[in-house]
Amino acid sequence: VQLVESGGGLVQPGGSLRLSCSASGFTFSSYVMSWYRQAPGKERDLVATVTSAGGSTNYVDSVKGRFTISRDNAKNTVYLQMNSLKPEDTAVYYCNARRLDLLREYWGQGTQVTVSS
Repeated sequence: VQLVESGGGLVQPGGSLRLSCSASGFTFSSYVMSWYRQAPGKERDLVATVTSAGGSTNYVDSVKGRFTISRDNAKNTVYLQMNSLKPEDTAVYYCNARRLDLLREYWGQGTQVTVSS
C-alpha cells in the first residue's frame, strides 16, 4: 500500500497550490479520502474529506471557500486545490485513506506547504 503526496512548496500569501495524492495497493474507489495537516508543535488536524464516489465533501471551517478536495477514481488520485493561502496554512499536509467497515487506514508521508512572503 502506498500513498504518495506531491505538489507542496513555498508560496506567497494569497497564492495557490494544488496537492496530489497518488494511491496504490488497495481498492482506492472504496475508501474515504481525506487531507490532514500538522503545523510545528501542533496536533495533526483534519482539513477536508471526500466520500468514496466523490459525491460529498466536508471541510474544516478555516478552509471553507478557499480549499477544494476532489478525486479521480480512474487515476487513483485525490487532490487538494488550495487558494487564497494564508501563513496559518503552513504545515505538513498528509493524505489519508480510510475504510471504517474494514478497520483499515493508510497514511502518506506528507508534503510541506509553506506560506510566507
